[in-house]
Amino acid sequence: MPSFLRRISFPRARKTPSTADGQPEVVLEAKLYQHEEQNEDEPLPLPTPETQRVLLLHAAKQPYQLTERYAVPSLQGQHEVLVRTQAIGLNPIDWKAPDFNFAIPELPYISGRELAGEVVQRPNSSSRLKARDRVLVISTDYRDLRKAAYQEYVVAFDYNTVRLPPSLSVEEGSTLGVAFVAAVLSLGVCMGVDFSHVLDGPDLLTILRNIDPESIPADVRQECLEGLQDHERAGPGDWLAIWGGSSTSANLTIQLAKLAGLKTTSIVNKAKHGLRLSNHEVIKTDLLVDSHDPTRAVEIIRSNLRGKLRFGIDTVGRESSTSLLQALTPTTSGSNSKVEGPSDTPPSPPSTPHESSVSNSRASSVSDSQSESGLKSHLIGLTGLPKQTAPEGTKFHTVPIKLFHEVPAVGDVLVRWLERLLEKGLVSPPEIIDVEQGLESINAGLDRMRRGEISGGKLVVRVA
Repeated sequence: MPSFLRRISFPRARKTPSTADGQPEVVLEAKLYQHEEQNEDEPLPLPTPETQRVLLLHAAKQPYQLTERYAVPSLQGQHEVLVRTQAIGLNPIDWKAPDFNFAIPELPYISGRELAGEVVQRPNSSSRLKARDRVLVISTDYRDLRKAAYQEYVVAFDYNTVRLPPSLSVEEGSTLGVAFVAAVLSLGVCMGVDFSHVLDGPDLLTILRNIDPESIPADVRQECLEGLQDHERAGPGDWLAIWGGSSTSANLTIQLAKLAGLKTTSIVNKAKHGLRLSNHEVIKTDLLVDSHDPTRAVEIIRSNLRGKLRFGIDTVGRESSTSLLQALTPTTSGSNSKVEGPSDTPPSPPSTPHESSVSNSRASSVSDSQSESGLKSHLIGLTGLPKQTAPEGTKFHTVPIKLFHEVPAVGDVLVRWLERLLEKGLVSPPEIIDVEQGLESINAGLDRMRRGEISGGKLVVRVA
């Protein structure tokens, strides 16, 4: 065999039909991967067991079950790496999905969207990642269980994996991945913010409009290519309102918006978060508004910004997004002034707005300044949008999250930029509220989130 090649045999475990005790029987297979000879200074792949512990969801409205001797996932493509999980960041969808029975493509199911750990295998030497690298894995591809966080070993695309600087712990690293992706896609795609002046960041609209349109998933293609006209793009000095400003998604959105030169107003529960946010070194906004009385909050925004607000991001749900719509819409739009009551519909990822729901007319009714320039208002919903169709002069947007894992050109530019931001200290991880210990503690942690005990930061689970 040529000296520049090395053949390494990694055992692979596969599941067979359940045995009498209900657990999948694990059968070991040998699988060969061919690797180019590594540099002498480069660490070798770390030993990997055949089986691992995972948390499985067997049915909706049930807790996750700790399962032993579950097969370690195998690598299947040239961009995949295997990461040993060390810390997991818990997200609201981890408990909302089983409670309300959505975003569960199969059963049993493995959940978890973000983790930090150590690279143990990579498929080829061309990857920028090396064995033993400390990394953040951002798992937006919830249909591939190999990439879910609630297990001891996780597969990830290298273009969805972020190397952590020495200044950050794995616990801190596990807090910011999904929020960063949601924030940068909201700002960069739905609002058209160009980050090229911030450590050579991405101009996402330009990237998307210069690649093959067929490479963009069909259900988000219209949002990416037609959702915003070039003259409507947000730029330095433009105002952005964020309803639910204490969430981790809001945290990263505010940080990135400030780097881009935007002015921000945050609508939060001031009784819980007012003092902290009004004095926060990283996410202090230009205007802080109490969300306790939504009608009053809308009045405060209107009276202070006087028609200058064109962009709004809601991180809470349908009811608050309806209130935020009023802040973007003038008082003359009487038909849109009523705030809808709480909905019986369970929380779920918002669908892509239909063509009929998005008006392409000019924004003559939004405000005097906007009607003169022909600029529309833009409302982005992270967890829901108003029931009504978008009023004249306003566009509804949902965040095309799947771009991150389905379009390598997007995922790669985002993780490399996040690496630079973290290395230079221009982006900070959200506060850690508490740290639980072990996979078996995740159910208790999710219960704390259900009870509303975790707010204004992240709950982290240390696995190893």
